[in-house]
Amino acid sequence: MSKPAAPLKGRAGRLARLMPSTGPSTAARTPFVLLVVLLLGGGLIALLLLNSALNEGSFRLSKLKRETTELTDEQQALQRDVDSRSQPDALERRARELGMVPGGNPAFLNPDGTVRGVPTEATAPPSPSPSPSPSPSASADADASPGPDAPAAGSASPSEAVPTTSAPATGPDAATAPEAESSPPPTSPGR
Repeated sequence: MSKPAAPLKGRAGRLARLMPSTGPSTAARTPFVLLVVLLLGGGLIALLLLNSALNEGSFRLSKLKRETTELTDEQQALQRDVDSRSQPDALERRARELGMVPGGNPAFLNPDGTVRGVPTEATAPPSPSPSPSPSPSASADADASPGPDAPAAGSASPSEAVPTTSAPATGPDAATAPEAESSPPPTSPGR
C-alpha cells in the first residue's frame, strides 16, 4: 500500500493553503469572465450606436448643404432678376407700360424759403392711335370720312396702311417738349 502524503510543513504548507483546489477555481472564474464579456459586448453596442448617430448626422449635414446650395442659387437668380428690373431703361419701359410719363420741370426750395424755378405739370407724349381692323362696315365708313391718321385719298387702302409710332421723348429734348400751361401753386415755407 501506499503511504499517505505527509502534510507539508513550513513555508510550503502555507503556500499550499493559499492555492485553491481545482474544483472551486472554475466556479470562481465564471462571474469574472461573464463580467468581461458583458463589458466588451456593451462597448461594441455603444460603438455601433455612436457610429449610427454620426452617420445620421452626416446624412443630415449633406442634406442641409444641398438645400443651402439650392437656396443660394435661387437667391442669386432672384437678385439677378431684381438687378435687371432696376436698371434705368427697364424702369423707364415698365413706367411707360403703366402709363407714367416723365416729370415736368421741377421747382426747388432754397433754405430761405424762396422758390427757384417754375414747376410744370408732366404731360404724356401723344400716344399712337391703334389702326382699325378692316371690316366691311369699317371700310365703307373709312372711305366716306377719313380720319386724321388715315392715308390721303388714292394713296393706299386701309388694309395696306402701315401704322406709324412716335418715338418716346427721352434725353435732353424731353425737357424742352411742350408742356401744359397749368402748374401747381408754389409751396410756401412752413408747409
